[in-house]
Amino acid sequence: MDTCRRRRVVALVLLCLVVAVTAATSPGVADDKSGTLRFGVGPLQPTPSETKKAYEPFFAYLAKQLNREFDLVATTDWAGISVALANQQVDLAWMGPWGYILANDDSGVRAIATAKYDGKPIYHAIVVCKPGLVKGWPDGGRGKRVSFADVGSTSGWLIPTAWFKKQNVDPKQYRNAMIEGGRIDKTATEVVWTSDPLPNDAIAVPKSFDPALADRIQKILVGISDEQAKTILPNHYTGFVAATHDNYRMIEEAGILVGRIKKK
Repeated sequence: MDTCRRRRVVALVLLCLVVAVTAATSPGVADDKSGTLRFGVGPLQPTPSETKKAYEPFFAYLAKQLNREFDLVATTDWAGISVALANQQVDLAWMGPWGYILANDDSGVRAIATAKYDGKPIYHAIVVCKPGLVKGWPDGGRGKRVSFADVGSTSGWLIPTAWFKKQNVDPKQYRNAMIEGGRIDKTATEVVWTSDPLPNDAIAVPKSFDPALADRIQKILVGISDEQAKTILPNHYTGFVAATHDNYRMIEEAGILVGRIKKK
């Protein structure tokens, strides 16, 4: 064997030994206790401080299950949480369905779980009005003034806007939570339209997030019992189901329909 070839063989053997030693001594990502996990949550309460107070027990529970420290930031708008995920300033986020789709479209963020609300991973967009004001929908609503929520809202803007567009209606010519909060009387409005079932809030991670850790987190979330949910989740949230991007396709299709994202 010539000298150059012997040197290459020796170098290769040494490299293999280094790799083997590193693999044997380095902890897996999911077992690494040195890194602080950065959690984010969108504007699910009136103020960031109220949101943080309501959702911190959940994120503290998740971090404890992973044997990791954590930081939690509550954003003032849905765009903020999307940008944070896209720029890898947040490792995992609790976000609304439309916010998740925008983040996925922007940077490939992926859903790993869907929150259950009152036992269900779905909810509905609705249109409400003063009782008796609209006789038959949508014709009875023509000529009436329509008010939508901000463009970051799934049920308050995206889904009704997409529905109006499908009907070739120009919308220009939220009920249980508002009743519980005392903002409206339950007899003050009636529901005149209800959407198809929509996927609830998403738990999402960046595109480059470690797959093994994502799988472990997904198992932890799905394993939360109803009794545990009562102590660590905000009112009405009862746990999670496993999810992928496919669970949010209808939200993506609505975004394409209203022209906010492009068809892939």
